[in-house]
Amino acid sequence: MATQYPSLIFLGVLLALIFSLVFAVDQGALQDFCVADPKGQVLVNGLVCKDPKLVEAQDFFFSGLDIAGNTSNQVGSKVTPVFAAQLPGLNTLGISMARIDYAPWGINPPHTHPRATEILTVLEGQLEVGFVTSNPENRFIRKVLSKGDLFVFPIGLIHYQKNVGDGYAVAIAALSSQNPGAITIANALFGSTPDIPSDVLVKAFQLDNNVVNYLQSKF
Repeated sequence: MATQYPSLIFLGVLLALIFSLVFAVDQGALQDFCVADPKGQVLVNGLVCKDPKLVEAQDFFFSGLDIAGNTSNQVGSKVTPVFAAQLPGLNTLGISMARIDYAPWGINPPHTHPRATEILTVLEGQLEVGFVTSNPENRFIRKVLSKGDLFVFPIGLIHYQKNVGDGYAVAIAALSSQNPGAITIANALFGSTPDIPSDVLVKAFQLDNNVVNYLQSKF
């Protein structure tokens, strides 16, 4: 039966080819780069594109990852991001980095990156790292890393790092977004603006209202 309709077969193949080409083009880059510029006119992914004719080497340059972050805070860690906000040339390129410094026994508290997978490399010290899989399993996966070790945190999953040594630790994180975002769980739940109603948190965490109020006062 198929041989009776060669023109229809050809038309179907042609349409399939056209659709595949259209979708392939649509998903590809439309230009070499889109350097973030607050004075520009064209918004791409929430940021403004600088006129390509005005782009210069400085737009693709960042200096400072050799400088240790100040870890004298309650959690004992400091993240130094290199996202599109800090390095305009990263805009739309789908990558970014961060340096993370840890005081002895300091932590990078449980958090998520809603728009990026993260791969972490330990430069100095030892870190305990872990993440929790999604519902309903909520499986906790944990490992201790030493200098030179790498670990991957899948996109969107809650994860943390903890310095398990008496000395300072340093790690470099690479992320699969120029603007990965970060949601620190405790801050989001107990330090939102305005506050999440305490009765919601009381029921969700099965806590006394006084405990919820105390936690909210801390964030």
